[in-house]
Amino acid sequence: MGSVVTDTVASMQQEYAGVKLTLENCLFPTEKIEHTPSSSDGLNASTEEDLRLLGCEYIQEAGIMLKVPQVAMANAQVLFQRFFFAKSFVKNKMEEVAMACIWLASKVEEAPRRVRDVINVFHYIRQRRVTKSPTPMQLDSNYIMLKNNVIKSERRLLKELGFCVHVKHPHKIIVVYLQVLEMEKNRDLVQTAWNYMNDSLRTTVFVRYTPETIACACIYMAARVLQVPLPNQPHWFCLFNATEEDIQQICMDLMRLYQHKKATHDELEKQVDIRRKFLQQEKAKAREAAGLSTTSVQNSPVTNSSPFQDNASPKRDDKKRPSSLSRDHRSDAGDSRSRKRTHHSTDNAHERTRHKRRERSPRSLSGSRSPAYKPRHHDGNGVSSDLPKSYSISKDRRDSSEEKERYRHKRRDHSGSRDRYRNEKRHKNGRKGEDDERSSKLKKHKKHRSRHHGSPRKDRH
Repeated sequence: MGSVVTDTVASMQQEYAGVKLTLENCLFPTEKIEHTPSSSDGLNASTEEDLRLLGCEYIQEAGIMLKVPQVAMANAQVLFQRFFFAKSFVKNKMEEVAMACIWLASKVEEAPRRVRDVINVFHYIRQRRVTKSPTPMQLDSNYIMLKNNVIKSERRLLKELGFCVHVKHPHKIIVVYLQVLEMEKNRDLVQTAWNYMNDSLRTTVFVRYTPETIACACIYMAARVLQVPLPNQPHWFCLFNATEEDIQQICMDLMRLYQHKKATHDELEKQVDIRRKFLQQEKAKAREAAGLSTTSVQNSPVTNSSPFQDNASPKRDDKKRPSSLSRDHRSDAGDSRSRKRTHHSTDNAHERTRHKRRERSPRSLSGSRSPAYKPRHHDGNGVSSDLPKSYSISKDRRDSSEEKERYRHKRRDHSGSRDRYRNEKRHKNGRKGEDDERSSKLKKHKKHRSRHHGSPRKDRH
């Protein structure tokens, strides 16, 4: 029998590419619970606990007004608790995430609600906490922005949870355990345990303990309050693989929840905004420091330590140094070495680009030549009259410019012949249309004469 149970459990837990798929709830370790992302952003533990409690209360009240099942409300609260163990309250608004949780849980439990209804209900709940006469929400740009933020929060929620929205609830487990203990006929015990279980959703016990342990703790606490005796030799919860330490810890969390003083939403938002502004200022300072460091690196002088340059060669004056395009000043002995050096030199590349710009005729947007442009007359050797003779153009460069000029003339001739063909065709079609119109008018005129004056007689002279 034991082997059958182990085989069944092993079949339920399947591993795919290092990821274990199971129907059990995901539980967080103690280190993850103590060091949350909100505490890393500087939010104190009491404020984080108040925000978790307030968000779960919003979800519970909104679920009642939206008339969704209790399972959907419980699912939304568990998703809310899981999400904020992965993300911070400082970087994600609590109210928007709570809306996304109840909206997503309603779709998971097959009781979908419109996002507009969810936003209206949350707006009503928040106003009712402040004033006794709430006003309806205006459908303006703020509403559209809030709606888009809720949709984005739902996507972020699914991404952070890895699309694992399954939650195993202890609702049915409480009833089954009381049936085993033959206490299902005690309505007060069943209802009290059920209420304790719903209240435990506002705490973090669902991400720390299994549903079986939570169900045992709720039955244990309800029996203590109602003074209902339960088997203790051995203890009844040992039958369901629960320990007394875990049960007592869950009961302590529930008692702390009932004694907790609630904080208002506005006060919590102020504290979160203070931390958010502080983090934004820190980021801005870090960005400015990074920008200053990059500019200092860019402005720092570059040493002549390139592997493509000859550091042992004597320095040459930039004013007397000939251009890289000029080959007249190169010696035959160092021709190959100077070619390699000019290939990797950025100064020579800038010189080539400058020369290229000189050869072009700059034009304005209207197509006319720029007033600052002065035409240059080249002689047969390709030397410009306003440039020094040492600044000569290579034969390959001159050949390429001639080929471009021939190609430009060829395209101009082709476009001219194409335009002539189009004009002739248009002229022919127009002339043909005129002839057709003239012939149709003549036919109409003949028909009109024959109708009013009759057909001409043959014997009339």
